[in-house]
Amino acid sequence: MQEPIPTEPARTGRPPSPAGLRARLTVPVLAYGGILMAVMQTAVVPLLPDLPKLTGSSAAAVSWTVTATLLAGAVLTPVLGRAGDMYGKKRVLLLALSLMTAGSVLCALTSDIRVLIAARALQGAAAAVVPLSISILRDVLPPERTVSAVALMSSTVGIGAALGLPLAALIVQYADWHTMFWVSAALGAAGVALAWWAVNESAVRHPGRFDTLGALGLATVLVCLLLAVSQGGEWGWGSVPVITLFAGFVVTLALWWWQQLRAERPLVDLRLAARPRVAMPHLTALLVGFSFYANSLVTAQLVQAPTETGYGLGLSIVGAGLCLLPSGVIMLFLSPVSARISLSRGPRVTLALGAVVIACGYAIRILDSRDLWVIVLGGAIVSAGTALAYSALPTLILGAVPAAQTGSASGVNVLMRTIGQAVCSAAVAAILVHHISPVGGLPLPSLRGYLLAFAMAGAVALAGCAMALAIPGSAEREKPGRSSRRRRGGQAAGKQLEGAGES
Repeated sequence: MQEPIPTEPARTGRPPSPAGLRARLTVPVLAYGGILMAVMQTAVVPLLPDLPKLTGSSAAAVSWTVTATLLAGAVLTPVLGRAGDMYGKKRVLLLALSLMTAGSVLCALTSDIRVLIAARALQGAAAAVVPLSISILRDVLPPERTVSAVALMSSTVGIGAALGLPLAALIVQYADWHTMFWVSAALGAAGVALAWWAVNESAVRHPGRFDTLGALGLATVLVCLLLAVSQGGEWGWGSVPVITLFAGFVVTLALWWWQQLRAERPLVDLRLAARPRVAMPHLTALLVGFSFYANSLVTAQLVQAPTETGYGLGLSIVGAGLCLLPSGVIMLFLSPVSARISLSRGPRVTLALGAVVIACGYAIRILDSRDLWVIVLGGAIVSAGTALAYSALPTLILGAVPAAQTGSASGVNVLMRTIGQAVCSAAVAAILVHHISPVGGLPLPSLRGYLLAFAMAGAVALAGCAMALAIPGSAEREKPGRSSRRRRGGQAAGKQLEGAGES
């Protein structure tokens, strides 16, 4: 049973938390927005094989329906996070949800691939929902409830991805493909209305002039990097466009870094981000994002491979999605567990434990990837580790940055996960391309290629564990005494989340 939100102001100086139905629904409504964001990102996956025929375009053009969402989300996440710190987090959250809904309506109304790509870019704005929501939770909830709420919010990414794929596949299989986007638009409109009604605007602001030049520079940096990574396999890693993009990334990153250090109100406070307590969780987020994404990416391909390969199960896209469904359920139920571990042992320990569990899941996949129950079990263990790690990352960030910069810092952390996923996609593709065997006249990845992908993801997860353990932290904060742990749990949470002001 959810404990009521107290009406007395917290000792941390936060405004009083309102009582009533709206206050009790704040966390569920924000979690709904996070699940909706993940659903939007995966909704188009079942359509990819048929979109060239449905839109009269090439497979290369269709791939941009995924790439456009990735690029837009990566660019807008830190930008909207910073805008939320400046102009109000609820206001920017509603903007992100509205852009996502508008993109869904455009997708539902068109069969033109150019409009579809632009609409999918609008849907990418939803990537900012999770960091904005985490920042809102820090501002409006008492400290003793913040850690568990943030853990649930972080888990919504995996929950939505696990739910979105089979749901979208069922709609595509039994209805016109535009129906999927109409359903997405209706769910998005409900999210906007619920957030407007249930979420209170945070009083914590960091006013100033928005760093437009910094935002444009960051957009250029991310487009160069992610476009090169996501399209390198198709264009050729040694091709002129890819080399040019990587060179552009290095040059623009150096110029943007120089500009940010000299800006009065920078988009990203690089001096703060360079501190070990901030930089190391960001790097760990990249590693965890890499290791997590291989599970969804490889599992869907492996179980759909023809049985003639000797390892494939020949499942449909609906069946593949259902294989991932238990993972989403596990992430939902593990979020309160991860919060308890963070309160008792510290988020650094939770993060390291999550990375180890991810590696264990891939070890199971390496031992046996032929039986369906083992595939589901291994994937579920990877998701369990992801739930632990993803719930701890925001807590570490919130405990290391000032309250007025939580939106921007959380946005950067989510951005690092996105970059990790993009790099994982390119790395897995490179491995599978080099391990092709002809089956029935078709070139298909061999089982050895999949096993190497699992081994790579597991090794990256172990690197993430080592990085997590190296994050600086107070021994008192990380390991409170057993006799006083229950009594001091709320105070420990408050210190973890409010400690940023100490600097």
